[in-house]
Amino acid sequence: MGRLCQTEGLSEDQIEILKAVRTFVDTQIIPVATELEHADEYPTEIVEGLKELGIFGLMIPEEYDGLGESLLTYALCVEEIARGWMSVSGVINTHFIVAYMLMQHGTEEQKKKYLPKMATGEVRGSFSMSEPGLGSDVAAIKSKASKTDDGYEITGQKMWLTNGGSSNLVAVLVKTEEGADSVYKNMTTFLVDKEPGFGETAQGVTIPGKIDKMGYKGVDTTEAIFEGHKISADQILGGEAGKGFYQMMDGVEVGRVNVAARACGIANRAFELGIAYAQQRETFGKPIAQHQAILFRLAEMATKVETAHSMMVRAARLKDKGERNDVEAGMAKYLAAEYCKEVVEDSFRIHGGYGYSKEYEIERLYREAAFMLIGEGTADIQKMIIGRRLLEDYKLR
Repeated sequence: MGRLCQTEGLSEDQIEILKAVRTFVDTQIIPVATELEHADEYPTEIVEGLKELGIFGLMIPEEYDGLGESLLTYALCVEEIARGWMSVSGVINTHFIVAYMLMQHGTEEQKKKYLPKMATGEVRGSFSMSEPGLGSDVAAIKSKASKTDDGYEITGQKMWLTNGGSSNLVAVLVKTEEGADSVYKNMTTFLVDKEPGFGETAQGVTIPGKIDKMGYKGVDTTEAIFEGHKISADQILGGEAGKGFYQMMDGVEVGRVNVAARACGIANRAFELGIAYAQQRETFGKPIAQHQAILFRLAEMATKVETAHSMMVRAARLKDKGERNDVEAGMAKYLAAEYCKEVVEDSFRIHGGYGYSKEYEIERLYREAAFMLIGEGTADIQKMIIGRRLLEDYKLR
């Protein structure tokens, strides 16, 4: 184990959990990741192994049969898993966000109904805000839930659901008519039960199929089409309409810590591959690691990995303290994603022509790094969030 991405002040339990996850990554994920990724094959055996480790219930409280661990513990586990194969961390990320939203905003009945089964992985979550034409402009959503005599009917098209096919619980954000002045107070999050798979997975709910992507293979990314899906008011997250936008933003905030952790994991793995190859490859009679240009590149890569890790840890610890961390989470996600791209590209350059071959792991990382730039909000979105909050904090009195 290298010196990068070490975290001070961890408890013995946290250290043991991370050791178990790292061992699992080294023995069960890394040896098969590239083959599964190239085949775009869902990592069923890996997911079952993560269930046995308790990863699906890592942050769910013990009273709901989870392990009751912190966001920091979860983020560090995600970092390790992404180091092995980023797609696997995606399998648990959206599940975790839905579980977190239930923990923070769900009614007691909703918590009892879902959280124990989510802790074991029996219930697998996905969440849905985006639509085909809106991207980051959440206020422009068109999907809506109309009131009926016995509940609501949801109609609309959602986009970019990670775990859309493999999940059986979807937290979906739609418009409802609450009569509020703000568009954000006219949005509601519903908890939609469905069957795993593709096609019609519930009454009025169709998951057309997997979206073919440049990277982020293995995990299923889908659309979701709602055509008059009937749902009771009991399935409104928290039991009260009009709060969906704020519930989703709370979930996305921790999701940004998660994406930062994923970017750190990819960058760390790219550094490991680069420094190993630099000691094996020889030119002009010596390993390329002994050439100053490569040595400087390795030093820069390691510094970026360490900086991103530190910012990610700080953002997670702030959230665990119950403090607002939108600036820190935005900074961590923005910087980690940018540094991930740069570190992976530097490792790619170190590999030379071999890096372009699918036989080498860096080829996969090169495609995976691109997703970090857009997942949970682009760099421009992060800068807007950071800048607005800084103006609030430094406003001239």
